[in-house]
Amino acid sequence: MEVLDAVSEISSFQYDAEFMDIGSDRYLATGELLTEQDIATMRSKDAVYFGAIGDPRVKPGIMEQGVLLKMRAVFDQYINLRPVTSWFPLVPLKREVDFDIHFLRENTEDFYMGAGGYFGGDHGSDARISISRGMYDLEMNLNGVPSNGDEFAFEIGLLSRKGVERFADYAFRYAVDRGDSKVTLVDKANVCTHVYGMQREIFQEKAAEYGLDLEFMFVDAMAMAMIVRPETFGTVAVPNLFGDILTDLGAQLQGGLGMGGSGNINPNGVSMFEPIHGSAPDIAGQGKANPIAAILAAQMLLENQGYAREGRLIHDAVRRSLDDGMTTPDLGGRLTTSEAGRHIADLVRSSN
Repeated sequence: MEVLDAVSEISSFQYDAEFMDIGSDRYLATGELLTEQDIATMRSKDAVYFGAIGDPRVKPGIMEQGVLLKMRAVFDQYINLRPVTSWFPLVPLKREVDFDIHFLRENTEDFYMGAGGYFGGDHGSDARISISRGMYDLEMNLNGVPSNGDEFAFEIGLLSRKGVERFADYAFRYAVDRGDSKVTLVDKANVCTHVYGMQREIFQEKAAEYGLDLEFMFVDAMAMAMIVRPETFGTVAVPNLFGDILTDLGAQLQGGLGMGGSGNINPNGVSMFEPIHGSAPDIAGQGKANPIAAILAAQMLLENQGYAREGRLIHDAVRRSLDDGMTTPDLGGRLTTSEAGRHIADLVRSSN
């Protein structure tokens, strides 16, 4: 917030922030996650700037699904944008190589929809299911009890044609705007042949429509390629689950989770910007947390709202702070969280 204040002091960017009490403290006190009033308030804004989430006092998944994933779904933020940039000297590769990968992660479908459950054992079920693959040969009776007496858990990944088409359209438009000649599509179509087979067909149609090249990469091969040749990728489209994993790998390539900002984008609605990391409760309140991911999320917010120059001021200030070694201990510096943030804010002010 200090950095945004600094930007507003030296530019035409002005903002009016409303702080909202959405998180684990409120949940533990009231049982509330994301309320209808919260949603109405955020819907009236131009953008949402979101902090990290997660608390060891709360069972894993409750805050993430009840706040973060719900927010993405309610506001139909179907693109998760995560840049992976070579911030030297933080890149942990043996060779010095420039890269600027922009991951576009589909944000509303795939295996993160919560379509799943249990059957058999003490759970029971009223579902009908027939599975015959590999070691599983299972028929369930009318009460949803497996005939072999075993207990099962399942999670279903779903892609819609509408969802893939708008995802592909955004990816190719984004590549055109960046000046990229190709889009890389990451999947596991050799195993998940139905969902990712359809996705490939739609992306091929859109590649022809936009006149760009389309490169296919399996997710495991992509993970390896990011280590050995990250400079060969530009605009990368990836489904929800694999995107979550690959972009954390990308964060390590640029210096760690403390260096990763992200945007949850609805091109025609309210978008939300956040650091990619969790709340790091083990170091909370100690002044050790790296603020750069949150600051880079602010850069993305500015760019999304049409303030590209002001976003560049933040980017350049982060670059200068790294060059000067004015960072938190995770990056080899000696500054506290607030000192590092204030230093970047001062660099923004001095850039005018």
